[in-house]
Amino acid sequence: MSTLGEHPSRASVRLERRIEWADTDASGHWHNTAALRLVEWAERILLDRLGLLEDSYGRMPRVHITVDFRLPLRFNELAEIVLEVAEVGRTSVTYRADISRSSEICAQLRFVAVLRDEHGRPTKWSDETRRLLMTAGPQPPALLDA
Repeated sequence: MSTLGEHPSRASVRLERRIEWADTDASGHWHNTAALRLVEWAERILLDRLGLLEDSYGRMPRVHITVDFRLPLRFNELAEIVLEVAEVGRTSVTYRADISRSSEICAQLRFVAVLRDEHGRPTKWSDETRRLLMTAGPQPPALLDA
């Protein structure tokens, strides 16, 4: 069962995306890398909605990722991705995400990204960025029309 939303003030976003042919493997199910691409898509949308994308793009590599796969997704199925900020450290952000189909959780992810300076060293979040990540709440969703 999902525990996303237990901190409603933390920044989050929901989006829908169809599983593309390239997201599947020879079994016809989604490939494990598709889950990572889906949450990266959600992260980009969240950072854009918060006005942080331009300043953070290319500066936030993932340093830790865990994924629990529960159900397969197939080509052209509609996936719902919910991404939320779980924690904000001095230089890092931890996200949690659920990828679902028709309210059934297909995968749960947790990943950590670290903000780096122009020399690749971890750098501290600004007070404003930290505030946005911790208090901006749910952002407008990115939903498919069909």
